Amino acid sequence: MTKGVRVLVVDDSALMRQMVSRFLTEAGFTVVGTAANGRLGLEKALALRPDVITLDVEMPEMNGLDMLRLLMAQAPTPVVMLSGLTQAQAPAAVEALALGAVDVVAKPGGAAISLQLGDVRDELVQKVAAAARSRPRGGALPSRPYPRPVQTPGKAAGPEAGGPAGSGPAGAPPVGVIVIGCSTGGPGALSVVIPQLPQDYPWTVLVVQHMPPGFTASLARRLDDMSAVPVQEAQDGVKPGAGEVWIAPGGRHLIMDAAGVLRLTEDPPVHGVRPAVDLTLVSTAAVWRRRVVAVIMTGMGRDGARGAEAVKAAGGRVLAQDEASSVVFGMPRVVIEQGLADEVLSLDDMAQALACLEAPGVPVGGGRCVQT
Repeated sequence: MTKGVRVLVVDDSALMRQMVSRFLTEAGFTVVGTAANGRLGLEKALALRPDVITLDVEMPEMNGLDMLRLLMAQAPTPVVMLSGLTQAQAPAAVEALALGAVDVVAKPGGAAISLQLGDVRDELVQKVAAAARSRPRGGALPSRPYPRPVQTPGKAAGPEAGGPAGSGPAGAPPVGVIVIGCSTGGPGALSVVIPQLPQDYPWTVLVVQHMPPGFTASLARRLDDMSAVPVQEAQDGVKPGAGEVWIAPGGRHLIMDAAGVLRLTEDPPVHGVRPAVDLTLVSTAAVWRRRVVAVIMTGMGRDGARGAEAVKAAGGRVLAQDEASSVVFGMPRVVIEQGLADEVLSLDDMAQALACLEAPGVPVGGGRCVQT
């Protein structure tokens, strides 16, 4: 539904402003203004109060990230980033998503001025429409303090650091596997949850975040910098260990084989996405049975529901993010409505619950967390 949705277009290229405005107007949106840099964009955002903003990353005077930080602090608004998909630009786009941007559209060719922008016209229209229905979260920090997990100094060495693959922080096998599935709003949610995990965490964590190829490696590096646990993009053939977080690469499904080894496939998309949460959950539940915890967080669509059903059938647990803290209440809503969720938690409470999760059969908060 696009009628009545008011959009502000911010890009330093006059051609990009013109093209984006035309695509959105033709799709039924109302473009209430344009701006050539972040400073002007912030001024217009505060004056016009649009429903959605499309925002370029690299701009003079004030770039997109600086504008986004100020916007989310002063007037949280749904934002769709327009970014070139290059090794240099992807980290900025991921940072924007973690700061509260709803989604990102990659400019074809990776250039700031893309003459092929029409190739992603439908994607742009769909994501702006979805953003208009979202609930922006002002930044990636928890909204309130809560018990911090007990931490142990240092971080485990993973394959990239020369350590043994799948060794875990102390060479121990995991007590089980947590699979986190998310889509729209996921990078910000992950930036709340993953940094709360203690370095001696006894679980393996697999993350399936709907993202294009090229973005997930930057997401992994960002979360690794923020966290006590090692966070890496998943690699084919790794047997994951305790205290490790592996993120499914964009464009490839992540599954677990019968030996507990991670496998990456280029099988067809499921629910129109690759990686798909359902495939990771179904394969993991087949191996770990009751020692699997499915965590379905913010995102559009129904990916994760079939996997959550498989986890429940195997005796595992399912946690779902609540509506109030979800940027888009799609994936968790389906799980909740199907009666699959054992607990429905706010994002802040989800972070605490996972940090304090000891082992299957042990109640949340079973001694791992201390008040600070």
